[in-house]
Amino acid sequence: MARRSSGGTVRTGVTLTVAEGKRLIGRAVARMPAVRAKMRKGMIVIAKGTTNAYVVEELLGKRIDLMAYASGVLKPARPDADPHRARRRTLPDIVLQDGKPRRDLDRFNAVEHFKPGDVYIKGANALDYPNRKAGILIGDPQGGTIGKVMGHLVGKRGHLVLPVGLEKRVFGDLDGLHRALQDAASDTWRLQPVTGTIVTEIEALRSLAGVEAALAAAGGVAGAEGCVALLLAGSRAAVAKARRLLRSVQGEPRTLERAVR
Repeated sequence: MARRSSGGTVRTGVTLTVAEGKRLIGRAVARMPAVRAKMRKGMIVIAKGTTNAYVVEELLGKRIDLMAYASGVLKPARPDADPHRARRRTLPDIVLQDGKPRRDLDRFNAVEHFKPGDVYIKGANALDYPNRKAGILIGDPQGGTIGKVMGHLVGKRGHLVLPVGLEKRVFGDLDGLHRALQDAASDTWRLQPVTGTIVTEIEALRSLAGVEAALAAAGGVAGAEGCVALLLAGSRAAVAKARRLLRSVQGEPRTLERAVR
């Protein structure tokens, strides 16, 4: 139940599962002014990733096989069975020029054609929220997606958008983690720290509903594993708008479970 403070601000708590957060973030990224502008004129690249799969759905207005647009996912030692694995086909990279697909380009070579302000959307695996920095795990000895495109993004002044859920927050310094994983004795992933426009559930709620959100708690059971509990604050109208928005994403099936029609 929402409570009004003495200053007129309404405060209420909400819980978002990982999938609900991805849907919310995908919707916010698709409605960013910079993205909408490049849908009219310019280039947008949506690199592969589970959160970016929701961006694709929200931007194009159609359902896709979410896991077919995944890349470099982390899994437990004993992962859940994939109910759609037998019929899953990898989807091509989404590159849009003036809002229309460029089937001759992919997430690697599209940046060669970038102009200042063109948008590159790339998910992340780690989030240092206070310092507005994200980390991307790399398993490819050639640097993975980010290693192959970052030079073009910097040189051509591309706009890097980083959709990343709050469940990926980490402690400590991403640069320190980068150095530790870069050590020659390390036999696991590499990690590339990056800066750009970070979009979490907090930014999504601010842009879509006009409320401020603070991470109050995390984790749960019965499907809420990895969830985030957010404290929302705003005017009564803004909080009511946020509640309507959240109702539209609540119940989003887990990425692996969702049936593809």
